[in-house]
Amino acid sequence: MATIESLLNSADLPDSPTPRLDAELLLAAALNKPRSYLRTWPERELDDEQLALFQNHLQRRRQGEPVAYILGHQGFWSLDLEVAPHTLIPRPDTELLVETALELLPATPLAVLDLGTGTGAIALALASERPAWQVTGVDRVEDAVALAERNRQRLQLGNAAFLHSHWFSALSGQRYGLILSNPPYIRADDQHLEQGDVRFEPSSALIAGSDGLDDIRVIIQAAPQHLLSGGWLLLEHGFDQAEAVRSLLSEGGFVEVNSRRDLGGHERISLGRFDRE
Repeated sequence: MATIESLLNSADLPDSPTPRLDAELLLAAALNKPRSYLRTWPERELDDEQLALFQNHLQRRRQGEPVAYILGHQGFWSLDLEVAPHTLIPRPDTELLVETALELLPATPLAVLDLGTGTGAIALALASERPAWQVTGVDRVEDAVALAERNRQRLQLGNAAFLHSHWFSALSGQRYGLILSNPPYIRADDQHLEQGDVRFEPSSALIAGSDGLDDIRVIIQAAPQHLLSGGWLLLEHGFDQAEAVRSLLSEGGFVEVNSRRDLGGHERISLGRFDRE
């Protein structure tokens, strides 16, 4: 019998770092039920259609495809977001950008820019927490902009908007009190690109030159033209790039430059404030 309990016990995902969690998420999706249902009704039998869908999900996961892409959605902050292979999968580490922005700036009206928005995760999380903020997310991939807009509409967040723009290219004359980005920051020769979920994610959203800092340099150089006096720039980066990013910020004229650590203790984001003379 193909019961919930027997399927979970026999699910074989040897290459996954979280095999039990993956199996539960995939089985709950096949049943169109929350994960709690699996524990409440372990003896429930699947019908043929549900079993076929679960087995298909398992096979895709065995081949390395991320669970988020298989299911088409991923949680971030307090939101459930649609995801697709042309965008990065939102990750918990990036929530540090949201936390830091909310700590730095009050809940009064503010123009905010999220560069390389992807699913819209950062922009929508901030918009959901700060109704007085007007948050703009931009991405150079038109499909990503459309995806972020679908997430915005489903979440009914009227204080967010999404535009097609390669970094600041479509934002001439626009200035913001806060600019954030989770840009590409992986070295082109990084061995991790051949491992795990990132094998399935768009390389253009991951790789940034020989040292992983090409896009961060572009953003830091251009950001002052788009920041209000006293505005902040917040950047996510690799666990070993904080010192280099702080140097780039300081060289770019930013003050109060510092870094913040993620839950793993790594310096995951760096930030600075730009004052106009």
